[in-house]
Amino acid sequence: MASERHFWLRRLHSLTGIVPVGGFLAFHLYENYTATRGADAYNKMTRGLQELPFAVAMEVLIIIVPLFYHGIYGLFITATSQPNTIASPYVRNWMYLIQRVTGVIVFAFILFHLWTTRFVQLSDHESLDLFRQVQAAVANPWIYAFYVAGILSATYHLANGIWTFCIVWGITVGPRAQRRMGWISLAVFLALSYIGLTGIRAFRL
Repeated sequence: MASERHFWLRRLHSLTGIVPVGGFLAFHLYENYTATRGADAYNKMTRGLQELPFAVAMEVLIIIVPLFYHGIYGLFITATSQPNTIASPYVRNWMYLIQRVTGVIVFAFILFHLWTTRFVQLSDHESLDLFRQVQAAVANPWIYAFYVAGILSATYHLANGIWTFCIVWGITVGPRAQRRMGWISLAVFLALSYIGLTGIRAFRL
């Protein structure tokens, strides 16, 4: 019974990592990319999203709940897993280990990011100049480095998660299909990393 429950929890963990968490990550990186067009464009984008009907309720149900389930259960997997990177130093074993490490980094970064950029908007999204607030934060080189690490960890975690998702759900069966998906995952990582890093760099220009 416990093994069956764990099986379905792992499946749900895999699914939430792609939908909706992965989709939200891609959109959020695009949202931040609007900073390349200046403060007015970025603030207009963020305020427009917060002014949508039932914005907070939808955010909690569609994003926050799946995100924290994926993150907390992922921490449980990290604490109980034993990747065999020493006895069997294959590339995929190391990628699995990096997946677990980046998951921890991303979870810490999300808590920091929510506290410093999202919760401050709950009661004052109309007058808040979020662009200037993020700009002031990333002016600190340590915070900027944390943003870069968080972005790269998130994009790697999603890209590699797509590869494992396709295996877990039987989409890629056999080495050839998995190799193809590996290249697709690499393309996702490079594309999202470029968008994310370009977006955060715009706050320092």
